[in-house]
Amino acid sequence: MVMTRKERYQYIIGYFREKMPEVTTELEFGSAFQLLCAVVLSAQCTDKRINQVTPALFRRFPTAAEMAQAQVEEVLEYVKSVSYPNSKAKHLVELSRMLVDDFGGEVPSSMDDLVKLPGVGRKTANVMQAVWFGRAAMAVDTHVYRVSHRLGLVSAKANTPYKVEQELMRNIPDEVVPNAHHWLLLHGRYVCTSQRPKCAKCDLNDICPKLLEGSRMNS
Repeated sequence: MVMTRKERYQYIIGYFREKMPEVTTELEFGSAFQLLCAVVLSAQCTDKRINQVTPALFRRFPTAAEMAQAQVEEVLEYVKSVSYPNSKAKHLVELSRMLVDDFGGEVPSSMDDLVKLPGVGRKTANVMQAVWFGRAAMAVDTHVYRVSHRLGLVSAKANTPYKVEQELMRNIPDEVVPNAHHWLLLHGRYVCTSQRPKCAKCDLNDICPKLLEGSRMNS
């Protein structure tokens, strides 16, 4: 089915609104600080694995003030089963110390302040903005990047996460943006997977542009 990009956005947003009206992150957390730690740990790792690791980590270090007192080796013992455990343990301790020293132990709400924290890039900052602070922020991870291209929501020129973020933000209403991040992420995680996407089970298969010239189906 040939659609204009505006029609495609309207159709896909309408589909997800009906299918997943209530949606949020699959990460488990009890505070802004814990969400921040979980998102930092989740880079190139599954949420399932992170949720197995964080309960014990947060029992031992529930706040930035307590984690700021830890040695990296202590934190490493709790996160050694995640990807890149050494660098992530170091980031958790360093960001905790910066939160205590510069922000009174609280997670800041601005993008500029968030990305100053060790281990926190634009994607992580956008997750915090959307999930914790309820703002119109689009975090572009590998799933969102892939699905945005495959469903024809962004142009071929959007060849970086930031460019994908910009195109999505121009076309998705602000009040929908926080949910839209989760819609695209979960669709990529469970249906439009990187290898062997489940097209036969996809309700969007009829409007998928994968057969059109220039499709990014294999991206």
